[in-house]
Amino acid sequence: MGKDLILKTLRHEKTDQTPWVPFAGVHAGKLKGYTAEEMLQDEDKLVEALLETKKIYTPDGMPIIFDLQVEAEILGCDLLWAKNNPPSVTSHPCAGEKTIPCDCKIPTEESGRLPMILSAMRRVKAEIGDEVALYGLICGPFTLASHLRGTDIFMDMVADPEYVKKLVGYCSQVAIEMARMYIDAGMDVIAVVDPLVSQISPKHIEKLLSDGFKAVFDYCRSRGVLSCFFVCGNATKQIEVMCKMGPDGISTDENVNMPEAKKITDAYNITIGGNIPLTTTMLYGNQQDNMKSVVDLIDSLNAVSPGNFIISPGCDMPYDTPIENTIAAVQAVKNTEGTRKLIENYETVIDTSDVVIPDYANEEKVIIELFLLDPDQCAACTYMLRAVEDIFDQIKDFAEYRVYKYCVKEDIPRFAAMGLKNLPTICIDGEQKFISIIPSSEELVETIKSYKK
Repeated sequence: MGKDLILKTLRHEKTDQTPWVPFAGVHAGKLKGYTAEEMLQDEDKLVEALLETKKIYTPDGMPIIFDLQVEAEILGCDLLWAKNNPPSVTSHPCAGEKTIPCDCKIPTEESGRLPMILSAMRRVKAEIGDEVALYGLICGPFTLASHLRGTDIFMDMVADPEYVKKLVGYCSQVAIEMARMYIDAGMDVIAVVDPLVSQISPKHIEKLLSDGFKAVFDYCRSRGVLSCFFVCGNATKQIEVMCKMGPDGISTDENVNMPEAKKITDAYNITIGGNIPLTTTMLYGNQQDNMKSVVDLIDSLNAVSPGNFIISPGCDMPYDTPIENTIAAVQAVKNTEGTRKLIENYETVIDTSDVVIPDYANEEKVIIELFLLDPDQCAACTYMLRAVEDIFDQIKDFAEYRVYKYCVKEDIPRFAAMGLKNLPTICIDGEQKFISIIPSSEELVETIKSYKK
């Protein structure tokens, strides 16, 4: 059964089949005609969508809810709801004044949307919990800290590291309590999802974050439950320090060269998961693109070492992902050899012929270009965009900014034409300056000023 396959893989035991975990997220609602807002706030619709996901995509493992704002909402952040994305955080209770939330605010079974979520977990567990490994996804301590503090947290890491450590420590307590409730509700795997880990240096992670993350993974282990560490963005430099925190598995998105990352995770005997490209392949590709992506990924991982990996999307699937594309990915995982024959001569090509690159030297103003995955769904993208918005009044007389989104089909060729390998990225007059790193306000302003004409 799929559940056993996931558990064996996360225990680093030999298996005869590659496990498959579709991070259906809000896409699960699309399968039943529900908006993201409806599914994430209605227990019956959530359960119905999850059971449909199981029926159509035959997963070995699956998350119950993919929403990193559950904890933030409980702790006082305002949310902006959307029809085809999880909600986004629009306010930060600890912005302006450096405070640590009261322990009285640590979530309980009665907080926010947790009664609905916990009930949905128990219902899905009763329905399919013997067949499918169920994932309880919690917001990682650093991303939760950024929800509370806002973009100031990146400046705090230099100016007041002790405050950051205390805030992250508080958020790790929240994460442990969330893990406790999810484990009690029957979850087989606790996934700590922390997109913003990719945005900070390994040195800062070790100094300010490691203790908090280790505490979460140690707690899961003390309960006899397996754990995974999900990260978005170019986390190449962070993989090893993530391994040192002690999760059973690590999952990455398409920004990471997964075979190279596997060499590191293998050294620590940690399972690696990912990383079918979300937009170019799953959302805007065709069936052959998805088949090829999966087959190539499996082959490249097996070339490093057999097994000890899980195939999944790079993060939660876009809402409008065509069903046939995901089914093609399923086929490639479940019948890799047969699929390989079907696509042996197929090549994916991105046409860049219509892309017009500015003549930066002759532009009146400095051109700041933000290349983002999806600022409404990707936390790192949201905070990178805000970093530019926050300083724009200081530079607007001599600079302008433009935003390109990888989730917009028409924008994708521009990413290729610019030679971008990792997202999110800030380019200034055509030069890649901040690659998967959110700059401080001072650094950003000074860098832009250096291009002033």
